[in-house]
Amino acid sequence: MKRVYIAGAYSGSNILECLTNIGKGEQLATKVFLDGHAPFTPWHDKDFVMREPNYKFTVPMFYEFSIKWLEVSDCILLVKDNWKHSKGTLREIEIAKELGIPIFEDYEKFKEWSESYDNIR
Repeated sequence: MKRVYIAGAYSGSNILECLTNIGKGEQLATKVFLDGHAPFTPWHDKDFVMREPNYKFTVPMFYEFSIKWLEVSDCILLVKDNWKHSKGTLREIEIAKELGIPIFEDYEKFKEWSESYDNIR
């Protein structure tokens, strides 16, 4: 079982774009989970806000929270086609590179890697 950080665009130019990004990220996380891995997604941040709407959350709180999970992840898996203009995802990729964490854009390549025996960090 690999700890997989799912990364991609979160925000958008309107609420529908934002919700679509969340849906794509959570859909990929579900696929990873059903394939036997332990995914983390920044999109679950919304659950904290939904459950405590009067709390004064800040964006930096969520960035720090996500990066702590990234630092212990075995790899990053990018949501297809929606991450290339995301400042947050580009920063996550930069951090992963600094830490030597593998980054996958293609699900099949991730799957091949996760099934190999010589990829233990």
